[in-house]
Amino acid sequence: MKIVKSLCLLIVFSLAILACGQKDGVYFENLNDGQEVGTSVLVKMGVSGMEIKPAGEIVKGTGHHHMIIDGASIKTGDMVPANKTHIHFGKGQTETTLDLAPGEHTLTLQFANGVHQSYGSEWSKTITITVK
Repeated sequence: MKIVKSLCLLIVFSLAILACGQKDGVYFENLNDGQEVGTSVLVKMGVSGMEIKPAGEIVKGTGHHHMIIDGASIKTGDMVPANKTHIHFGKGQTETTLDLAPGEHTLTLQFANGVHQSYGSEWSKTITITVK
């Protein structure tokens, strides 16, 4: 019984440390900065500190992902454009497959509210990948 109690305390303590270490913002779940990938790239998108909600209305503490290919984050309050290099995930999607040409590319994850207004650089993450 003492071992079970100790194990439970260890698990609770470990979870508390992990929760404290998670910073609010967006992140790539399966890609790292500097990673080499193939021309078809699976991208899994995550967020901590906000809830994913499909586009349509502004609800505090919610939003959805946008992917910017070879571009920078969008200033707070500005609309995220919709074009070939600014991809909207307004249905609340958390993963996609990108087909990219060989070479070096930046991928910027940008979180925005229900009407596609950016939450700014604090809610973006940019990595560089090399497509082989």
